[in-house]
Amino acid sequence: MSVTMWEAHGQPVPVRPDVARWATRPVRRRVLAVVHTVTSGRRLLDAVRLLEGDWRVQVFFTAAPDVFSGGVPEFLDELRALVLPWSQAVGTVFDLALAAGHGGLHELHAPVVVLPHGAGHNKIVRARRGGAVAARGVYGLSRQRLVRDGSVVPEAIVLAHREELARLGRECPEAVPVAEVVGDPCFDRVTASRPARALYRQALRTGAGQRLVLVCSTWGPGSLLGSCGRELIDRLVAELPPEDYRVAALLHPHVWHTHSEWQVRSWFAGLGRGGLGVVSPRADWVGALVAADFVVGDHGSVSLYGAMTGRPVLFACLPDGDVDPGSPMAELASFAPRLHDDKPVRRQLARAAATYRADLHERVAARISSEPGRFARKMRALLYRKLRLRPPGALPATDPARLPHVLEYDEPGSVVSCR
Repeated sequence: MSVTMWEAHGQPVPVRPDVARWATRPVRRRVLAVVHTVTSGRRLLDAVRLLEGDWRVQVFFTAAPDVFSGGVPEFLDELRALVLPWSQAVGTVFDLALAAGHGGLHELHAPVVVLPHGAGHNKIVRARRGGAVAARGVYGLSRQRLVRDGSVVPEAIVLAHREELARLGRECPEAVPVAEVVGDPCFDRVTASRPARALYRQALRTGAGQRLVLVCSTWGPGSLLGSCGRELIDRLVAELPPEDYRVAALLHPHVWHTHSEWQVRSWFAGLGRGGLGVVSPRADWVGALVAADFVVGDHGSVSLYGAMTGRPVLFACLPDGDVDPGSPMAELASFAPRLHDDKPVRRQLARAAATYRADLHERVAARISSEPGRFARKMRALLYRKLRLRPPGALPATDPARLPHVLEYDEPGSVVSCR
Protein backbone atom coordinates (compact mmCIF):
# COMPACT_ATOMS: atom_id res chain seq x y z
CA MET A 1 0.00 0.00 0.00
CA SER A 2 1.31 3.41 -0.89
CA VAL A 3 0.69 5.84 1.96
CA THR A 4 1.49 9.41 2.79
CA MET A 5 3.48 8.94 5.97
CA TRP A 6 6.58 10.63 7.39
CA GLU A 7 8.29 8.08 9.63
CA ALA A 8 10.93 8.40 12.29
CA HIS A 9 12.76 5.27 13.41
CA GLY A 10 10.11 3.00 11.89
CA GLN A 11 7.02 4.50 13.58
CA PRO A 12 4.74 7.23 12.18
CA VAL A 13 5.50 10.45 13.99
CA PRO A 14 1.99 11.29 15.33
CA VAL A 15 1.71 7.94 17.16
CA ARG A 16 5.20 7.71 18.65
CA PRO A 17 5.54 7.94 22.43
CA ASP A 18 7.98 10.82 21.91
CA VAL A 19 5.67 12.60 19.47
CA ALA A 20 6.37 16.03 21.00
CA ARG A 21 9.96 15.77 19.80
CA TRP A 22 9.06 15.12 16.18
CA ALA A 23 5.62 16.52 15.30
CA THR A 24 5.29 20.04 13.92
CA ARG A 25 2.06 20.69 15.82
CA PRO A 26 0.71 19.02 18.94
CA VAL A 27 -2.84 17.66 18.74
CA ARG A 28 -5.31 17.11 21.56
CA ARG A 29 -7.37 14.31 20.06
CA ARG A 30 -6.63 11.41 17.72
CA VAL A 31 -9.38 9.92 15.55
CA LEU A 32 -9.14 6.66 13.61
CA ALA A 33 -11.26 6.13 10.46
CA VAL A 34 -11.67 2.37 9.96
CA VAL A 35 -12.20 1.53 6.29
CA HIS A 36 -13.59 -1.94 5.60
CA THR A 37 -14.60 -1.40 1.95
CA VAL A 38 -14.61 1.39 -0.60
CA THR A 39 -18.33 1.87 0.04
CA SER A 40 -17.86 2.22 3.78
CA GLY A 41 -14.85 4.46 3.22
CA ARG A 42 -16.89 6.88 1.16
CA ARG A 43 -19.55 7.02 3.86
CA LEU A 44 -16.88 7.70 6.49
CA LEU A 45 -15.73 10.74 4.54
CA ASP A 46 -19.16 12.28 5.14
CA ALA A 47 -18.36 12.16 8.85
CA VAL A 48 -14.63 12.89 8.76
CA ARG A 49 -15.15 16.08 6.78
CA LEU A 50 -17.05 17.47 9.77
CA LEU A 51 -13.69 17.70 11.54
CA GLU A 52 -12.17 19.88 8.83
CA GLY A 53 -10.38 22.99 10.02
CA ASP A 54 -9.94 21.76 13.58
CA TRP A 55 -6.22 21.99 14.35
CA ARG A 56 -6.77 20.17 17.63
CA VAL A 57 -7.63 16.90 15.88
CA GLN A 58 -5.46 14.45 13.91
CA VAL A 59 -7.28 11.90 11.73
CA PHE A 60 -5.68 8.54 10.90
CA PHE A 61 -6.98 5.88 8.53
CA THR A 62 -6.63 2.12 8.54
CA ALA A 63 -7.87 -0.74 6.36
CA ALA A 64 -9.78 -3.33 8.41
CA PRO A 65 -9.91 -6.96 7.28
CA ASP A 66 -12.94 -7.57 5.04
CA VAL A 67 -13.89 -9.95 2.25
CA PHE A 68 -14.67 -6.91 0.07
CA SER A 69 -11.43 -5.05 0.79
CA GLY A 70 -10.57 -4.83 -2.91
CA GLY A 71 -9.90 -1.24 -3.94
CA VAL A 72 -9.36 -0.03 -0.37
CA PRO A 73 -5.58 0.50 -0.75
CA GLU A 74 -6.17 2.63 -3.85
CA PHE A 75 -8.98 4.53 -2.12
CA LEU A 76 -6.73 5.35 0.83
CA ASP A 77 -3.83 6.23 -1.42
CA GLU A 78 -5.96 8.78 -3.28
CA LEU A 79 -6.80 10.48 0.02
CA ARG A 80 -3.12 11.17 0.68
CA ALA A 81 -3.89 10.51 4.33
CA LEU A 82 -1.79 9.00 7.09
CA VAL A 83 -2.59 5.28 6.93
CA LEU A 84 -1.70 2.87 9.70
CA PRO A 85 -1.47 -0.87 9.09
CA TRP A 86 -4.24 -2.75 10.87
CA SER A 87 -1.76 -4.45 13.19
CA GLN A 88 -0.59 -1.07 14.44
CA ALA A 89 -4.08 0.47 14.55
CA VAL A 90 -5.34 -2.21 16.95
CA GLY A 91 -2.30 -1.69 19.18
CA THR A 92 -2.68 2.09 19.46
CA VAL A 93 -4.97 4.09 21.73
CA PHE A 94 -7.24 6.63 20.02
CA ASP A 95 -9.73 9.10 21.42
CA LEU A 96 -12.37 8.00 18.92
CA ALA A 97 -12.79 5.54 16.05
CA LEU A 98 -15.28 5.81 13.19
CA ALA A 99 -16.46 2.87 11.10
CA ALA A 100 -19.20 1.98 8.60
CA GLY A 101 -18.61 -1.76 8.95
CA HIS A 102 -18.29 -4.17 11.85
CA GLY A 103 -15.39 -6.56 11.37
CA GLY A 104 -12.60 -6.33 13.94
CA LEU A 105 -14.00 -3.36 15.87
CA HIS A 106 -13.72 -5.20 19.17
CA GLU A 107 -9.93 -5.21 18.73
CA LEU A 108 -9.64 -1.42 18.79
CA HIS A 109 -8.55 0.61 21.80
CA ALA A 110 -11.00 3.48 21.30
CA PRO A 111 -14.69 4.28 21.71
CA VAL A 112 -16.22 3.36 18.34
CA VAL A 113 -18.96 5.20 16.46
CA VAL A 114 -20.58 3.01 13.79
CA LEU A 115 -22.45 4.48 10.82
CA PRO A 116 -24.57 2.64 8.24
CA HIS A 117 -22.86 2.45 4.86
CA GLY A 118 -26.06 2.60 2.82
CA ALA A 119 -29.68 3.71 2.99
CA GLY A 120 -30.64 2.54 6.45
CA HIS A 121 -30.88 -1.15 7.29
CA ASN A 122 -32.78 -3.18 4.73
CA LYS A 123 -30.90 -6.41 4.12
CA ILE A 124 -31.16 -9.66 6.01
CA VAL A 125 -27.91 -11.62 6.07
CA ARG A 126 -26.42 -14.62 7.79
CA ALA A 127 -23.62 -13.79 10.19
CA ARG A 128 -20.63 -16.10 10.62
CA ARG A 129 -18.77 -16.84 13.84
CA GLY A 130 -15.69 -18.88 13.18
CA GLY A 131 -16.70 -21.64 10.80
CA ALA A 132 -20.36 -21.71 11.86
CA VAL A 133 -23.23 -19.79 10.29
CA ALA A 134 -25.24 -17.87 12.88
CA ALA A 135 -28.91 -16.92 12.67
CA ARG A 136 -30.18 -14.49 10.07
CA GLY A 137 -30.49 -10.87 11.12
CA VAL A 138 -30.83 -7.35 9.74
CA TYR A 139 -27.38 -6.17 8.74
CA GLY A 140 -26.21 -3.40 11.06
CA LEU A 141 -28.92 -4.00 13.65
CA SER A 142 -28.42 -7.63 14.59
CA ARG A 143 -26.85 -8.86 17.81
CA GLN A 144 -24.32 -10.91 15.82
CA ARG A 145 -22.82 -7.68 14.45
CA LEU A 146 -23.06 -5.49 17.53
CA VAL A 147 -22.29 -7.69 20.54
CA ARG A 148 -19.03 -9.40 21.43
CA ASP A 149 -18.49 -11.53 24.55
CA GLY A 150 -21.75 -10.25 26.00
CA SER A 151 -20.98 -6.54 25.53
CA VAL A 152 -22.13 -4.05 22.92
CA VAL A 153 -19.03 -3.09 20.93
CA PRO A 154 -19.90 0.41 19.60
CA GLU A 155 -19.88 3.43 21.86
CA ALA A 156 -22.52 4.91 19.55
CA ILE A 157 -24.66 3.45 16.76
CA VAL A 158 -25.70 6.03 14.20
CA LEU A 159 -29.22 5.69 12.81
CA ALA A 160 -30.88 7.68 10.04
CA HIS A 161 -34.48 7.45 11.20
CA ARG A 162 -36.29 7.32 14.53
CA GLU A 163 -38.24 4.23 13.49
CA GLU A 164 -34.97 2.30 13.35
CA LEU A 165 -34.82 2.50 17.14
CA ALA A 166 -37.78 0.14 17.34
CA ARG A 167 -36.23 -2.20 14.79
CA LEU A 168 -32.94 -2.16 16.72
CA GLY A 169 -34.89 -2.94 19.88
CA ARG A 170 -36.29 -6.09 18.28
CA GLU A 171 -32.91 -7.23 16.95
CA CYS A 172 -30.58 -6.19 19.77
CA PRO A 173 -32.34 -4.46 22.68
CA GLU A 174 -29.15 -4.03 24.70
CA ALA A 175 -27.79 -1.73 21.95
CA VAL A 176 -30.69 0.75 22.06
CA PRO A 177 -29.13 2.94 24.82
CA VAL A 178 -26.12 3.76 22.62
CA ALA A 179 -28.12 4.45 19.42
CA GLU A 180 -28.33 8.03 18.14
CA VAL A 181 -30.57 9.28 15.32
CA VAL A 182 -28.64 11.82 13.25
CA GLY A 183 -30.00 11.47 9.70
CA ASP A 184 -28.50 10.37 6.40
CA PRO A 185 -25.76 12.26 4.51
CA CYS A 186 -26.73 10.82 1.12
CA PHE A 187 -30.36 11.80 1.66
CA ASP A 188 -29.20 15.36 2.26
CA ARG A 189 -26.90 15.32 -0.79
CA VAL A 190 -29.68 14.04 -3.07
CA THR A 191 -31.86 16.89 -1.83
CA ALA A 192 -29.09 19.45 -2.36
CA SER A 193 -28.38 18.08 -5.85
CA ARG A 194 -31.88 18.09 -7.32
CA PRO A 195 -31.73 21.74 -8.51
CA ALA A 196 -28.72 20.81 -10.70
CA ARG A 197 -30.54 17.97 -12.50
CA ALA A 198 -30.01 19.49 -15.96
CA LEU A 199 -26.24 19.60 -15.43
CA TYR A 200 -26.11 15.94 -14.40
CA ARG A 201 -28.15 14.94 -17.44
CA GLN A 202 -25.78 16.85 -19.68
CA ALA A 203 -22.78 15.16 -18.04
CA LEU A 204 -24.35 11.78 -18.85
CA ARG A 205 -24.92 12.91 -22.46
CA THR A 206 -28.69 12.82 -22.21
CA GLY A 207 -30.31 14.91 -24.93
CA ALA A 208 -33.15 17.37 -24.34
CA GLY A 209 -35.67 14.98 -25.90
CA GLN A 210 -34.33 11.83 -24.30
CA ARG A 211 -35.48 10.07 -21.15
CA LEU A 212 -32.70 8.59 -19.04
CA VAL A 213 -33.14 5.00 -17.86
CA LEU A 214 -30.66 4.34 -15.04
CA VAL A 215 -30.03 0.63 -14.40
CA CYS A 216 -28.71 0.19 -10.84
CA SER A 217 -27.18 -3.00 -9.52
CA THR A 218 -25.91 -3.91 -6.09
CA TRP A 219 -23.48 -6.82 -5.67
CA GLY A 220 -23.90 -10.58 -5.33
CA PRO A 221 -25.80 -13.40 -7.06
CA GLY A 222 -29.19 -11.96 -6.11
CA SER A 223 -28.42 -8.55 -7.58
CA LEU A 224 -29.70 -7.22 -10.88
CA LEU A 225 -26.34 -7.81 -12.54
CA GLY A 226 -25.93 -11.22 -10.95
CA SER A 227 -29.35 -12.58 -11.88
CA CYS A 228 -30.60 -10.90 -15.06
CA GLY A 229 -28.29 -7.99 -15.77
CA ARG A 230 -26.76 -8.84 -19.12
CA GLU A 231 -30.04 -9.93 -20.70
CA LEU A 232 -31.95 -6.96 -19.27
CA ILE A 233 -29.44 -4.35 -20.36
CA ASP A 234 -29.26 -5.97 -23.81
CA ARG A 235 -33.03 -5.60 -24.06
CA LEU A 236 -33.06 -2.00 -22.89
CA VAL A 237 -30.40 -0.95 -25.40
CA ALA A 238 -32.01 -2.96 -28.22
CA GLU A 239 -35.67 -2.04 -27.63
CA LEU A 240 -35.50 1.60 -26.60
CA PRO A 241 -34.97 3.96 -29.57
CA PRO A 242 -31.89 6.11 -28.95
CA GLU A 243 -33.61 9.25 -30.18
CA ASP A 244 -36.04 8.93 -27.26
CA TYR A 245 -34.03 7.13 -24.56
CA ARG A 246 -30.59 7.13 -23.03
CA VAL A 247 -29.67 4.00 -21.03
CA ALA A 248 -26.95 4.09 -18.35
CA ALA A 249 -25.65 1.48 -15.90
CA LEU A 250 -24.62 2.25 -12.33
CA LEU A 251 -22.84 -0.60 -10.52
CA HIS A 252 -22.01 -1.10 -6.84
CA PRO A 253 -18.30 -0.61 -6.04
CA HIS A 254 -18.06 -4.27 -4.94
CA VAL A 255 -18.78 -5.30 -8.55
CA TRP A 256 -15.86 -3.26 -9.85
CA HIS A 257 -13.43 -4.28 -7.12
CA THR A 258 -14.36 -7.96 -7.01
CA HIS A 259 -14.07 -8.56 -10.75
CA SER A 260 -11.61 -5.69 -11.50
CA GLU A 261 -12.22 -2.48 -13.41
CA TRP A 262 -10.62 -3.92 -16.52
CA GLN A 263 -12.95 -6.91 -16.54
CA VAL A 264 -16.14 -4.92 -16.02
CA ARG A 265 -15.13 -2.52 -18.77
CA SER A 266 -14.45 -5.46 -21.03
CA TRP A 267 -17.82 -7.09 -20.28
CA PHE A 268 -19.63 -3.88 -21.19
CA ALA A 269 -17.50 -2.99 -24.21
CA GLY A 270 -20.02 -4.08 -26.85
CA LEU A 271 -22.92 -2.46 -25.07
CA GLY A 272 -20.87 0.67 -24.48
CA ARG A 273 -20.13 1.05 -28.15
CA GLY A 274 -23.80 0.32 -28.83
CA GLY A 275 -25.00 3.31 -26.84
CA LEU A 276 -25.00 2.25 -23.18
CA GLY A 277 -23.53 4.78 -20.77
CA VAL A 278 -21.47 2.99 -18.11
CA VAL A 279 -21.05 5.26 -15.10
CA SER A 280 -17.44 5.36 -13.98
CA PRO A 281 -16.68 3.65 -10.65
CA ARG A 282 -15.00 6.88 -9.59
CA ALA A 283 -18.09 9.00 -10.30
CA ASP A 284 -20.46 10.44 -7.74
CA TRP A 285 -23.53 8.22 -8.05
CA VAL A 286 -25.86 10.84 -6.59
CA GLY A 287 -25.69 12.97 -9.73
CA ALA A 288 -26.56 10.01 -11.95
CA LEU A 289 -29.55 9.16 -9.76
CA VAL A 290 -30.87 12.74 -9.78
CA ALA A 291 -30.56 12.82 -13.59
CA ALA A 292 -32.70 9.72 -14.17
CA ASP A 293 -36.24 9.62 -15.56
CA PHE A 294 -36.59 5.95 -14.64
CA VAL A 295 -34.67 3.98 -12.02
CA VAL A 296 -34.48 0.24 -12.76
CA GLY A 297 -32.93 -1.53 -9.82
CA ASP A 298 -32.81 -4.24 -7.18
CA HIS A 299 -32.56 -4.31 -3.38
CA GLY A 300 -29.53 -2.03 -3.28
CA SER A 301 -29.54 1.37 -1.59
CA VAL A 302 -29.59 3.35 -4.83
CA SER A 303 -33.04 1.99 -5.67
CA LEU A 304 -34.32 3.19 -2.32
CA TYR A 305 -32.78 6.64 -2.73
CA GLY A 306 -34.55 6.64 -6.10
CA ALA A 307 -37.82 7.16 -4.22
CA MET A 308 -36.57 10.72 -3.53
CA THR A 309 -36.20 11.73 -7.17
CA GLY A 310 -39.84 12.20 -8.17
CA ARG A 311 -39.43 9.57 -10.90
CA PRO A 312 -40.65 5.96 -11.15
CA VAL A 313 -38.63 3.16 -9.59
CA LEU A 314 -38.98 -0.29 -11.19
CA PHE A 315 -37.55 -3.55 -9.88
CA ALA A 316 -35.82 -5.87 -12.32
CA CYS A 317 -35.29 -8.40 -9.53
CA LEU A 318 -35.84 -8.54 -5.81
CA PRO A 319 -34.72 -11.44 -3.59
CA ASP A 320 -37.55 -11.13 -1.08
CA GLY A 321 -35.81 -13.39 1.44
CA ASP A 322 -32.96 -10.88 1.68
CA VAL A 323 -35.13 -7.85 2.48
CA ASP A 324 -36.38 -7.06 5.98
CA PRO A 325 -40.21 -6.99 5.79
CA GLY A 326 -40.28 -3.98 8.12
CA SER A 327 -37.85 -1.89 6.07
CA PRO A 328 -38.47 1.03 3.70
CA MET A 329 -37.16 -1.18 0.88
CA ALA A 330 -39.94 -3.68 1.52
CA GLU A 331 -42.51 -0.90 1.41
CA LEU A 332 -41.11 0.39 -1.88
CA ALA A 333 -41.23 -3.13 -3.29
CA SER A 334 -44.88 -3.47 -2.26
CA PHE A 335 -46.03 -1.00 -4.93
CA ALA A 336 -43.14 -0.34 -7.35
CA PRO A 337 -43.73 -2.21 -10.64
CA ARG A 338 -41.64 -5.21 -11.69
CA LEU A 339 -39.96 -5.18 -15.07
CA HIS A 340 -41.07 -8.36 -16.89
CA ASP A 341 -38.98 -10.05 -19.56
CA ASP A 342 -42.02 -11.19 -21.58
CA LYS A 343 -43.40 -7.70 -22.26
CA PRO A 344 -41.99 -4.83 -24.36
CA VAL A 345 -39.75 -2.62 -22.26
CA ARG A 346 -41.01 0.66 -23.71
CA ARG A 347 -44.61 -0.20 -22.88
CA GLN A 348 -43.67 -1.07 -19.30
CA LEU A 349 -41.82 2.21 -18.82
CA ALA A 350 -44.78 4.14 -20.21
CA ARG A 351 -47.13 2.37 -17.84
CA ALA A 352 -44.84 3.05 -14.89
CA ALA A 353 -44.83 6.75 -15.76
CA ALA A 354 -48.61 6.84 -16.22
CA THR A 355 -49.35 5.09 -12.92
CA TYR A 356 -46.63 6.80 -10.87
CA ARG A 357 -47.83 7.69 -7.37
CA ALA A 358 -45.82 10.56 -5.95
CA ASP A 359 -47.45 10.20 -2.55
CA LEU A 360 -46.34 6.58 -2.16
CA HIS A 361 -42.76 7.35 -3.20
CA GLU A 362 -42.63 10.35 -0.87
CA ARG A 363 -43.85 8.21 2.01
CA VAL A 364 -40.98 5.76 1.44
CA ALA A 365 -38.48 8.61 1.04
CA ALA A 366 -39.62 10.02 4.37
CA ARG A 367 -38.62 6.71 5.99
CA ILE A 368 -35.00 7.05 4.85
CA SER A 369 -34.24 9.96 7.17
CA SER A 370 -36.25 11.50 9.99
CA GLU A 371 -33.68 14.34 10.17
CA PRO A 372 -33.73 15.82 6.64
CA GLY A 373 -30.99 18.37 6.11
CA ARG A 374 -29.62 17.87 9.62
CA PHE A 375 -27.02 15.12 9.27
CA ALA A 376 -24.02 17.46 9.29
CA ARG A 377 -25.19 19.36 12.36
CA LYS A 378 -26.24 16.34 14.39
CA MET A 379 -23.29 14.14 13.38
CA ARG A 380 -20.78 16.87 14.21
CA ALA A 381 -22.43 17.39 17.60
CA LEU A 382 -22.09 13.64 18.27
CA LEU A 383 -18.42 13.59 17.24
CA TYR A 384 -17.44 16.53 19.39
CA ARG A 385 -19.39 15.26 22.36
CA LYS A 386 -17.47 11.99 22.16
CA LEU A 387 -14.20 13.91 21.73
CA ARG A 388 -15.06 16.15 24.69
CA LEU A 389 -14.30 19.27 22.67
CA ARG A 390 -16.29 22.37 21.73
CA PRO A 391 -17.01 22.45 17.96
CA PRO A 392 -15.11 25.21 16.17
CA GLY A 393 -16.35 27.66 13.57
CA ALA A 394 -19.22 27.34 11.15
CA LEU A 395 -20.96 24.12 10.19
CA PRO A 396 -19.81 22.74 6.81
CA ALA A 397 -22.47 23.05 4.11
CA THR A 398 -23.98 20.05 2.31
CA ASP A 399 -22.72 20.45 -1.25
CA PRO A 400 -24.42 19.11 -4.38
CA ALA A 401 -22.94 16.01 -5.95
CA ARG A 402 -20.06 16.30 -8.36
CA LEU A 403 -20.83 15.78 -12.05
CA PRO A 404 -20.95 12.07 -12.97
CA HIS A 405 -18.66 10.54 -15.59
CA VAL A 406 -19.19 7.72 -18.06
CA LEU A 407 -16.68 5.38 -19.63
CA GLU A 408 -15.52 6.34 -23.11
CA TYR A 409 -15.43 3.41 -25.55
CA ASP A 410 -13.60 3.68 -28.84
CA GLU A 411 -12.73 1.02 -31.40
CA PRO A 412 -13.28 -2.67 -30.52
CA GLY A 413 -10.83 -4.00 -27.96
CA SER A 414 -10.10 -0.77 -26.13
CA VAL A 415 -11.46 1.59 -23.53
CA VAL A 416 -10.02 5.03 -24.01
CA SER A 417 -10.94 6.89 -20.85
CA CYS A 418 -13.47 7.82 -18.21
CA ARG A 419 -15.21 11.06 -19.04
